Amino acid sequence: MVMMRKLNYWLIYWAATSVAVIVSYFWLDRPIARLVAGHLHRQHGGFFSFLTHFPDPLIPTALIVIIVLGLRTLAGTSSADNPLLRLKSAIVVCSISVILTETIKDELKFIFGRTWPETWIRSNPSFIRDGVYGFNFLHGGVGYQSFPSGHMALACAVFTILWIWYPKLRFAYLIITALIAVLLIAGNYHFLSDVIAGAFVGISTALLTIVIWNAYFPTRAAHFK
Repeated sequence: MVMMRKLNYWLIYWAATSVAVIVSYFWLDRPIARLVAGHLHRQHGGFFSFLTHFPDPLIPTALIVIIVLGLRTLAGTSSADNPLLRLKSAIVVCSISVILTETIKDELKFIFGRTWPETWIRSNPSFIRDGVYGFNFLHGGVGYQSFPSGHMALACAVFTILWIWYPKLRFAYLIITALIAVLLIAGNYHFLSDVIAGAFVGISTALLTIVIWNAYFPTRAAHFK
């Protein structure tokens, strides 16, 4: 019964995300991209540029954590009240969430084949330079990987886990995630709808990871609050 209720909540979230993506695609993405190209993104750098690339090292870090820390943590027998074990468990779950999110978003990028707002790499076709806009399903290639935003997905994959594991810092998670979202858009790295979809992928994968973790390791479960 509890799982069905959670599934229903997820379906509502999926429906709301789908509507937001559709609205953004038809009415918001292009005006925002033009505004950014004309006035904003040339001004960004330093710390703000760093924030947009915050998720970049997560993949290799996650692999190292799973190999080095994962097996030791899974073999532990201490209770969830042990602060050190709780921290180790959170790190392992974050790492699993990151790996799953990376795999899922790569497949989705291939399926949707969306071009980028601007030309960034290998002379990719873009909306600002070439007037190219839309989805090219099952196209593949770096020029067709704008949707969903992988950076946003990975950020949400981590901060959703931390939101549940360490709820006292939720305000900080919100601020950092919001900054990453804004700067991805303000730098014309992604359309607004890319970022919305990326957040959905990251949050959904993180929640699924926690459900699986709780099922196999109930003594170290992280409960939704």
